[in-house]
Amino acid sequence: MADQSFDVVFIGGGPGGYVGAVRAAQLGFKTACIDKRGAFGGTCLNVGCIPSKAMLKSSELYHHAQHGLEDHGFTLGGVKLDLAKMLARKDKVVTDVTKGIEFLFKKNKVAGIVGAAKLTGPNTIEVTLNAGGTQTIEAKHIIIATGSDVTGLPGVEIDEKTVVSSTGALTLEKVPGKLIVIGGGVIGLELGSVWQRLGAQVTVVEFLDKITPTMDGEISKQLQRILTKQGMDFKLATKVTKIDKTKKGATVTVEPAAGGAAETLEADVVLVSIGRKPYTDGLGLDTVGVERDAKGRVKVDKHFRSNVPSVYAIGDVIDGPMLAHKAEEEGVAIAEILAGQHGHVNYDVIPSVIYTAPEVASVGKTEEELKAAGIAYKIGKVPFSINARARANGDSEGFVKILTDDKDKILGGHIIHAEAGTLIAELTLAMEFGASGEDVARTCHAHPTVSEVIKEAGLAANGRTINM
Repeated sequence: MADQSFDVVFIGGGPGGYVGAVRAAQLGFKTACIDKRGAFGGTCLNVGCIPSKAMLKSSELYHHAQHGLEDHGFTLGGVKLDLAKMLARKDKVVTDVTKGIEFLFKKNKVAGIVGAAKLTGPNTIEVTLNAGGTQTIEAKHIIIATGSDVTGLPGVEIDEKTVVSSTGALTLEKVPGKLIVIGGGVIGLELGSVWQRLGAQVTVVEFLDKITPTMDGEISKQLQRILTKQGMDFKLATKVTKIDKTKKGATVTVEPAAGGAAETLEADVVLVSIGRKPYTDGLGLDTVGVERDAKGRVKVDKHFRSNVPSVYAIGDVIDGPMLAHKAEEEGVAIAEILAGQHGHVNYDVIPSVIYTAPEVASVGKTEEELKAAGIAYKIGKVPFSINARARANGDSEGFVKILTDDKDKILGGHIIHAEAGTLIAELTLAMEFGASGEDVARTCHAHPTVSEVIKEAGLAANGRTINM
């Protein structure tokens, strides 16, 4: 006999799980969401997206107070860093947003269960409760939404003190003199930026010959130039062969990725940020025969259903970009599909953002992808230096780049600017509705705003800019 029965159970309380659970409850399902962390919100809200953005904002303000206000007519002296207070603010932000999920569960009558879930049958789950004891749950539909975990380096112990993951990098008790970041992707660059602004000497070691390898090549090069100007060092096409802990920190041995002489780098702290892997072990998936691919991801059809009809999966545990907003869209989609509606995710229009300063945001295809596919395209590229508001704000670095096909349909958008993460929403919406460059260009944009550069890029794709 089951202790409780539900129509829908989400295993994992991250962005995909909690959003999906709320939507399922709104659609009339008796719904539960199980998470073992103790605070709902998953990696994103607890030790990922949200705390890192709090730290990015705090460190950017600290940097501006030291270096960015002279041109505005302010001279500040005696600016001091209180790292403990900065970390306490970050922790409060996390607590506030995770408590908000508990409120949403109560409002929508979602049962939030705190414990480790394991499938014991196609419709049964055993939960080892954090408070003690176990509970057996029966569900018509089970959705795996357990997210992802840090990918480690073989033979390297992450102690979250000297050798840290993204989690440990958010809780360092002092600013490291030298920080080596292994991996030139989103997480490494964001957290590297935090500590570089606070005073660390940051070196990024990347196996490939470019940072942010999935981004548009022109954007990637520009971002590296800007971060280098800010003081970040890069060792590209370089592999890490060994990390040895020392009394003062760690020694990192590297060599060219293509082979060559080794060298050693000294660091107070080493951040391992080479990617993430789906969290699918220990869930009892093999017990019920759920198929996974070579990377451990659950194999699903277009309706998120696994080979076991009652078991579904969304978010980081299935194929696709490991992004919180992608998981949220899938959580809503699966709930609506189970209700007989037409839940849908447009995977061609999933934006991605790097929250460095300036930010980098992209949606749709890159130039490299279009070239590889043999698709003819046009470029509408406009720098923010032509924009009056950007100059007034002191944020004129970067550009907007729109890629359109031979009929002017927008295929991709790429922005590097202080407000890129917000600005990309316009191009995402435009692509969702199949807009052309001319559609964007003919849409009235408020003046003076930095969004006018997007309008100008739409004009540029058609060879008729006004302000340049």
